[in-house]
Amino acid sequence: MSLDKPNKSNPLDNAPDEIKLAVDLIYLLESNEVEPETALAAIEIVKHDLENKISAKNC
Repeated sequence: MSLDKPNKSNPLDNAPDEIKLAVDLIYLLESNEVEPETALAAIEIVKHDLENKISAKNC
């Protein structure tokens, strides 16, 4: 016998991948009590890194 609730789907099941990833990242940052300023600074570093990878891939 399963204790799972029948036919209850997670609202994120059909969400775009970027929304799922954003929710995961927010959870990770909050559960590790990362200060918002530190998180934003880190996100900027990650953003620049990813933009460089996209640029290199398109060359």
